[in-house]
Amino acid sequence: MPTTDSPTGLDPALAAQRLREEGPNELGISQRRTLRDMAWDVVTEPMFLLLLGAGAIYLAMGDAHEAMILLGFVVIIMAITVLQERRTDNALNALRDLSSPRALALRGGTMVRIAGRDVVREDLLMIAEGDRIPADGTLLQAHELATNESMLTGESEPVAKQMTDKVFAGTLVVSGQGQLLVAAVGRHTELGRIGQSLDTIALQASPLREEMARLTHRLVLIGLSLCALLVALLWALRGDGLQAVLAGITLAMGVLPQELPVIMIVFLALAARRLAAQQVLTRRLNAIETLGQTTVLCVDKTGTLTQNRMAVAALCIAGEELDVRDLPAKVAKTGGTALPESFHELLEYAVLASEIEPHDPMEQAFHRMAADHLVGTDHLHPAWSLAREYELSPQLLAMSHLWRDGTSAHDTVATKGAPEAVADLCHLPEAERAAVSAQAARLADRGLRVLGVAKARHRAQDTWPDIQHDFELEWLGLVALADPLRPEVPQAIAQCRQAGIRVVMITGDHPRTARAIAAQAGIAHDSVVTGDELAGLPPEVLADKVRQVSVFARIKPHQKLALVEALKAQGEVVAMTGDGVNDAPALKAAHIGIAMGQRGTDVAREAAALVLLHDDFAAIVQAIHRGRQTFANLRQAMVYTLAVHIPIVGLAVMPVLFGLPLVLAPLHIAFLELVIDPACSIVFEAEEGARNLMDQPPRKMDEPLLSRRHILLSLVQGSAVTIAVVGLYAWLLGNAAHAGVASTAAFVVLVTANAALILPSRSNQTRWRSLGTGLTPVSLWVLGGTLAALTAITTVPWLAEPFKFSPLSPMQWLAASAAGLALMVVFMANQRWFVTLQRQRKHIDMARH
Repeated sequence: MPTTDSPTGLDPALAAQRLREEGPNELGISQRRTLRDMAWDVVTEPMFLLLLGAGAIYLAMGDAHEAMILLGFVVIIMAITVLQERRTDNALNALRDLSSPRALALRGGTMVRIAGRDVVREDLLMIAEGDRIPADGTLLQAHELATNESMLTGESEPVAKQMTDKVFAGTLVVSGQGQLLVAAVGRHTELGRIGQSLDTIALQASPLREEMARLTHRLVLIGLSLCALLVALLWALRGDGLQAVLAGITLAMGVLPQELPVIMIVFLALAARRLAAQQVLTRRLNAIETLGQTTVLCVDKTGTLTQNRMAVAALCIAGEELDVRDLPAKVAKTGGTALPESFHELLEYAVLASEIEPHDPMEQAFHRMAADHLVGTDHLHPAWSLAREYELSPQLLAMSHLWRDGTSAHDTVATKGAPEAVADLCHLPEAERAAVSAQAARLADRGLRVLGVAKARHRAQDTWPDIQHDFELEWLGLVALADPLRPEVPQAIAQCRQAGIRVVMITGDHPRTARAIAAQAGIAHDSVVTGDELAGLPPEVLADKVRQVSVFARIKPHQKLALVEALKAQGEVVAMTGDGVNDAPALKAAHIGIAMGQRGTDVAREAAALVLLHDDFAAIVQAIHRGRQTFANLRQAMVYTLAVHIPIVGLAVMPVLFGLPLVLAPLHIAFLELVIDPACSIVFEAEEGARNLMDQPPRKMDEPLLSRRHILLSLVQGSAVTIAVVGLYAWLLGNAAHAGVASTAAFVVLVTANAALILPSRSNQTRWRSLGTGLTPVSLWVLGGTLAALTAITTVPWLAEPFKFSPLSPMQWLAASAAGLALMVVFMANQRWFVTLQRQRKHIDMARH
């Protein structure tokens, strides 16, 4: 078992064996849907019930052969639906696994980052501020550690933890860090015993879902009304009750919009999967639809715009500045250091004011430099023990460590923090403060992050001051660190500007550092507002500031939330990045919270809608593009879906009105469903979309998925197909054509016209030469498969017989296909009219604004 004396952690092989034997660290409450659950959902769908009803009527009419064939189609549709559901569910399950808490475990002497579900008994875990504890255990080490156990106790106050104390799965580390020996996992934890679930990812209510529900409800009402009318009319005119009910079922199958909610869920789930491939995890599917509406992107500086690879760039003592970036770590001849002795103490106390095993990039930079320049000197103190820590707080941007060497009568205090805060702790005279401020400003103007360092001696005793101000601190100097801008940031921010998205930097850094980085990144930096300036501003003044200013510096965590709320109050759609515990309220308040996956805390990840698995700013822009593309493709799919249902309604109703033989039976609708669903769910989702998506302004919040113009376009396109199909059918019957030949030709025209409609519907194409460009392999497979299946059921006798089709001659089949394809002229004319109407509408809107 690991001990504090020689912690090497579990052997990886033993950990793997224990995971197999005892199972994953899960609560045993499965949220994954089984195949049986999916099959039951399909069985209870209206389409399935209608198909079964049609089969029962065929049996009642004595047509067992027709009933069995229809049952075969039922099985095919059910299998395709279940496979599609399975694919969507697998995508969501993969995302849920990625979004579960992570753990930093010591295994075989090596620190590894593992999924929370892979933690096993006797694992040795490192926990730090912002982590969600993955298992119950005992603390082997604790440094200013406190946890929030409200999930178990209902008490929101943090609970201070000491070495040997128990900590529990599901609780949050709100401060400090520690080392944990796991005692219980999964159902054996306190949380597991009370049966709570930590991780739920579900498609929550959203404007898009609500709009889809309203549209579906209206179409259902229209469809049921039409069905009842058709049954009554057909029964009254022809007196055949079973035939009338069968025709009503056929119409219901063609009208009921069961595809609409399925298409939406498939689009969002597959978009989330595509984002995951781009290293962006979607924790809430609603965020995908909101991405395209983003008008303001609020970003942190460190780690988001910059590389978060801190390196000490300069040391300053009493006005003397030393650039250390090109300083060799060792002098070749003597083996000593090239760092002048006068700067050793400044670096020494910067290290003493840092954690012993730091996670913060700045503190890691101090330790690296000390390893290069202070080894072999008296300025490193591995034997000293850390007796007391004074944490950084929003009220005082400085932290102190009190060290004890065990022999001296005095303890050593090391302090580091914002230059103005440390200068205040040192009670520097005004002249010295001004000099320090001027020096810090010059360094910050170069884009460097600047910290002040101080020291003190305190008489060794069992009690210490409660606050840092009670120490008699002595100013040592300034340390400046460089954090280079990410190379992709300027281009990504330029893309945001082009897309009508304003980028706002919100950072805790010095105003001059923030201005310098903003200038390098391409963010508007004419004005920089600090947290002190924001404090106490009346709402109307604050609103004016957030409207005009794009760089906010020295911002405290609670002020991030105020800025997000002020932007939202102005009607902006806000995306916000964050990584810390204190960022969680702002991430949750923003329309789209974006957490940093590598350096972010579990608290931030759980509050966010998106998680960047690699802290890459360009990934945010890619996610916004994906959101716009998904919405555009979903809209095109919905326009197409409505359009292709209209001729189905026409072929079901118009023959009754004109006293003609019925064309469509439930079997025909089942075949059409096999064409429509792949076309909508697969073809349109896979489309790359318009090239100028990121050249357009963000979509308005109140913009519906289907406006009246889109519905009108669907009606016009569908009506054109209806007129052509019904007109051809009536003309053939009027010219003494056999009813089977006429219905076959009409069906060929219907299917080929629906297939042809896919081409202009993929995007707002108005040029003929653009129709075939950009076709994805999926589109080609669906189109080819549709035409091949159509050819088979209309030309092969044993396949045509169940459909009551009369095989067409090659010339008849080609003529019918050509008639369907000829409707492309009408489709293109309608598309051109629609795009022109859209452009005119945009010009009117721009003129109004």
